[in-house]
Amino acid sequence: MSLQNFPGHERFVALIDQAVANPCPESVTKALRKALCQMIQDRDIELPAEVFSCCGEHYARRELYRSENHDYAVIAMTWGPGQGTMIHDHAGLWCVEGVWSGALEITQYEPSERDGERVRFENCGTIVAGRGSAGSLIPPHEYHTIRNASDTELAVSVHIYAKPMTCCSMFNPTENGWFVQSERILSLD
Repeated sequence: MSLQNFPGHERFVALIDQAVANPCPESVTKALRKALCQMIQDRDIELPAEVFSCCGEHYARRELYRSENHDYAVIAMTWGPGQGTMIHDHAGLWCVEGVWSGALEITQYEPSERDGERVRFENCGTIVAGRGSAGSLIPPHEYHTIRNASDTELAVSVHIYAKPMTCCSMFNPTENGWFVQSERILSLD
């Protein structure tokens, strides 16, 4: 279910539509980062109240908008205290992620070794992204984790994907620094 009835929704969509007009992924993601930071600061745009409530034992994924004309999807994610992801990819899709409230710890990874279905990753660094910040992922540089590092506060992020992302690869840790890839079907809350 899409949560399209929120103050500033039309402006929200117009800013994204304008940013995705260029077919080059680097140009699109740069324009979207700028637009997303602008939207977060715009007091006339208010996300639906539903995105500010946690969803039990896992982070929540709620669709804000899906473009029929440009094929992108916008998902709000709600992160309870300590909630996060395992290392995952974005199934080959570019994505722009912005922190709407709270703060998120984001760690980038690059595959460093492969052995059949096993992968080792190099940790490329961690940032703490606070409210109003935005970053992007462009394949093949899409491996990362996201975590709400707060013990008490929730965090909300907005993710704009090139297309609706219905699945991704998760990387489960095994022995000696190896990870095994598995497919995860993504659902909405």
